[in-house]
Amino acid sequence: MDREARTVRTAPVSAAAARRRRRPAWVAGRVAVGLASLLVLTGTGVASTMLTSLVDGLNTSDALGTDGPKSTGQDQNILLIGLDSRKDQDGNQLPKEILDQLHAGDGTEGGYNTNTLILMHIPGDGGKVSAVSIPRDDYVPVQGLPGYTHAKIKEAYGLAKFYAEQDLAKQGVTDKAELEHKGREAGRKKTLETVRNFLDVPIDRFAEINLAGFFDLATALGGIEVCLNHAVKDSYSGADFPAGHQTLNGSQALSFVRQRHGLDNGDLDRTHRQQAFIASAAHKLRSAGTFTDLGKLQDLIDTAKKDVVISAGWDILSFAQQAKNLTGGNLEFTTLPIAGYEKVNGQDVNKVDTEQVRAAVRTAFGIAAPPPATPQVKASATIDVRNTTGKTGLAAAVTQALTPYGFRAGERTTTAPAASAVAYGAGAQDDAAAAASLLGGLPVAADSHLPKGHVRITLGTGFALPATLGPHGADAPSGVSASASTPAGPEPPPAAGPQGGTVDGSGVPCVN
Repeated sequence: MDREARTVRTAPVSAAAARRRRRPAWVAGRVAVGLASLLVLTGTGVASTMLTSLVDGLNTSDALGTDGPKSTGQDQNILLIGLDSRKDQDGNQLPKEILDQLHAGDGTEGGYNTNTLILMHIPGDGGKVSAVSIPRDDYVPVQGLPGYTHAKIKEAYGLAKFYAEQDLAKQGVTDKAELEHKGREAGRKKTLETVRNFLDVPIDRFAEINLAGFFDLATALGGIEVCLNHAVKDSYSGADFPAGHQTLNGSQALSFVRQRHGLDNGDLDRTHRQQAFIASAAHKLRSAGTFTDLGKLQDLIDTAKKDVVISAGWDILSFAQQAKNLTGGNLEFTTLPIAGYEKVNGQDVNKVDTEQVRAAVRTAFGIAAPPPATPQVKASATIDVRNTTGKTGLAAAVTQALTPYGFRAGERTTTAPAASAVAYGAGAQDDAAAAASLLGGLPVAADSHLPKGHVRITLGTGFALPATLGPHGADAPSGVSASASTPAGPEPPPAAGPQGGTVDGSGVPCVN
């Protein structure tokens, strides 16, 4: 099945659906440029003047802000954002000669989807660096976007950018560069917020990489070594490679990271290609004398200045000392699990089990599971739970999660798809508000047809138990307690699903 899904309701920020179907994902290179800009800093023998030159010339963004949660101690979580855009920082189309070399059409095809999102965890004690890739079609909750409660995670940037520019235009802003800059800042903020809420972990820094970054990096490095488990030939991407190790030039590398047709798991296998590209780029940086070749180093610095935006206030020079383990091959990639595929409003999306995803992140990053919540609400209403998600046992799990707060178990039913919501009968308004808050802020409304003292909870598509309620085993069958569904002790690693296993970043990994 082709899961290059159309972007729904984003016509203002992307091209026509037919073009979106053809749009290549130039994503691995953009992320690799950002990673390279970090790796460059860790090399031995690099003059401080070169590092200062890099820091002074990088584009910075205030989108992260200073109020969000931070990692403890010296740990760092860094989000790498690969932006699908054929425009420069001022909104100008990339030159035709660049587009031609990228095989990127005439520049009208691209939008502002974040087709690559990789969160990298760098332990302060110098331990193994873990990076998790978020599949771009994951259907997740979003906030503050008119008409949307959920969207593909890749769409948050472009939607926020579009609505921000609309608001600015209404205020009389007409300067194209100002609209582009402020629109992109809104997109970055929304992406950071959406990823943070989805994964339930802090984000300390971020780096955004644009379309041209791939070409510039591949050119600066003089080719990238890759390894394929099987020979591939794909007319859509132009990939035509034998099995085994081989060195690809810039054009071939584009085909390598673009291919999804003919791969067992489509986009998810292409995600492994992205990871393999980053690992291979890091391997070449370590082995090719880049750090002691001032010409090569200057090329990489120039690439970073053109193609990378980093969060403001990032002390790159101090970070260089912390990130030395990045160049030691001590890096492992994981692709976050999905719960299957479905169509929503005509588009193909990835279903996600939010708690399963968060558990996978905690396992990868070595974070302990949150303790069960201490009941503070003293409710007395009877809760009737309607499960419209198709996820077996979810109504029972929600009932079990809320009974410690005083709620009484009522009816549990399965119905046709509906939006998540909470309704209440006479005398149950306060308890309904408490239940809605515990379940992640669901909308609340009175319903005169409900019996006195009853609260009806409707679980809609994409609903997942918040992490603050503890691991209640959302897929546990009715009658299985929350404590029984999740064993004590460290969380086991998630079973390898269509996302596959880990990818070793210590050298040149072999992928499909």
